Amino acid sequence: MRCLRIVVAAVAAGLAASVAAQGPARVTPMTPDVVDSYEQILPSADYIRRESMVPMRDGTKLFTVVLMKKGTADAPILLSRTPYNASGQTGREHSQHLVDVLEVMDAEFVEDGYIRVYQDIRGMHRSEGEWILNRPLAGPLNDTGIDESTDAYDTIEWLVRNTPEANGNVGVIGSSYLGFTALMTLIDPHPALKAVIAQSPMVDGWMGDDWFHNGAFRISSLGFPLSQGFNKGNGGGEFPVGGGDDYTRYLEAGSVGDFVAQVGAGHVPGIRKFLENPAYTEFWSLQAVDRWLAARPHTVPTMLVVGQWDQEDSYGAPAVYRALEPKDTNNDRVSLVIGPWRHSGFNHYGYDLGALTFTGDTAHEWRVKYAKPFFDHWLRSGPDPETPPVLTYATGANRWNISQRWPVGSPRPLYLADGGVATFAKPQTRGHEDYISDPAKPVPFLPRPIDMGDPTQWKPWLVHDQRFASGRPDVAVWTSAPLDEAVHIMGAPEVQLFAATTGTDSDWVVKLIDVYPNDVPEDASQGAKPSMAGFELPIGIEIFRGRYRQSFAQPAPLEPGKVERYSWTLPNVDHVFLPGHRIMVQVQSTLFPLYDRNPQSYVENIMYAKPGDYRAATQSIWFGGDRASAVVLPVAE
Repeated sequence: MRCLRIVVAAVAAGLAASVAAQGPARVTPMTPDVVDSYEQILPSADYIRRESMVPMRDGTKLFTVVLMKKGTADAPILLSRTPYNASGQTGREHSQHLVDVLEVMDAEFVEDGYIRVYQDIRGMHRSEGEWILNRPLAGPLNDTGIDESTDAYDTIEWLVRNTPEANGNVGVIGSSYLGFTALMTLIDPHPALKAVIAQSPMVDGWMGDDWFHNGAFRISSLGFPLSQGFNKGNGGGEFPVGGGDDYTRYLEAGSVGDFVAQVGAGHVPGIRKFLENPAYTEFWSLQAVDRWLAARPHTVPTMLVVGQWDQEDSYGAPAVYRALEPKDTNNDRVSLVIGPWRHSGFNHYGYDLGALTFTGDTAHEWRVKYAKPFFDHWLRSGPDPETPPVLTYATGANRWNISQRWPVGSPRPLYLADGGVATFAKPQTRGHEDYISDPAKPVPFLPRPIDMGDPTQWKPWLVHDQRFASGRPDVAVWTSAPLDEAVHIMGAPEVQLFAATTGTDSDWVVKLIDVYPNDVPEDASQGAKPSMAGFELPIGIEIFRGRYRQSFAQPAPLEPGKVERYSWTLPNVDHVFLPGHRIMVQVQSTLFPLYDRNPQSYVENIMYAKPGDYRAATQSIWFGGDRASAVVLPVAE
């Protein structure tokens, strides 16, 4: 009997081996079509991918993707911490080549042996924990002891201990929200952190980055807390509004609070943070990253990068530069880059923007000539990159400039004068230009129809031809004579506006514009692009909410008819107004629906203004004498 069992077992084993050799069981019409697994990284792939749940000090685990070329050894780590899906950012293409899998900006690094790491920040996508919008630094607003700085420290500690191919040196890079998390690594830097590039970082959401600009709320950002906060950012968190013109949609809704109620989003914590905190109280000021960094020693070499026409985060990089530059006693550890790009444009292709064409791929040029040598030096002991303290691209002249400090230019007022004239000679005769601002007919920030979710509209809007607005009766315009010689500005133009309103509150929008000659020749490199003859190119656009003229934290109504002095800055620029061009200044009181409408009658919280609060007002822009409105240009000699 025992022998029989042995024989039977042997036969069964033989049959099983035969079946296995023949492959999977035959399929039938009723074979389930569910695929349990599929490995997209084939043996022929030129890279290695590792996915790990990295533990933080409180036990929370963060999803982390590590990628490198096969054969990598003694290599630096380049880390990005993202709310935008580490899996997605490491899966641009389904490919066996690492340069195709990663973002365009990663190619120069991974081809040269860098280890590339992306991590979902706390509470997002495949990471554990709870997401908090721009999680405040541990301190007065955060009593947990956990923030993006501690998570970055713990992540770097784990990476250097668990990546055998690494040389122990870590760099951090990121744009926008990833720029914010990059800066957070500087709060309490890990010893292995050797260099940081923060691009278009979110630094102060009230002063001039995503959420507000000088107190005016950016409707364009309203959906962000829902899209990111719902389902861990994995989709399904969009306003159910369909298509159509955003101008009409938000105008018909009423106030921002009314729109939020109509789309059923009044319970969303991030949106409530906007609605309930319209002024610059400690709710916002204690979250300002530049203030955090200014209060600490700075030891890690840092490059701060921004696009001149960044439509989302133009404030942060220059603000952090101002905070850190005084600590850089040898002028070799903090650098500022301003290029001819839109938001995050430096990570993509930089040949052009809208109707503008530049000298080749400026984004690739920056990455190859400046970004990579910077990391090579600090992460793998490469040669001194001689990183410029300040690197800017002079639009208009289309050339790179290297400077020792920023700003470079000296103040030269461009005055508003009678008859719609802009002049460098101060007018002695006082007067004013009037227009009626009607919240029922706000000035659009683009020609209608407007779709802020359409990237072809949104990404280049800051270079859109302003002729659509300059003929409106609710836009006041001043234009210089054609220039006899070039005017080169390097810095942040400052608005000095003397204005009055018949209302009790008002917004003021100022645009600085380069007006091309009507006979400008079309650049052959533009190809099929339209001619720029007569083009009105915005160089800087910024808004100021009048109620904050005395204090950003404590708003106060305006006195009807009283002339007030308002002062604020336009974004930082390096631009050359060429001979034959003219310089234009436009002033208006709405920029919709990019920004919410000021009702022009004072209410405690504009977010909840009622229909009856919105009233037309006569706006008076004064010029000459002791009320000489001007845009002070930082003119480089």
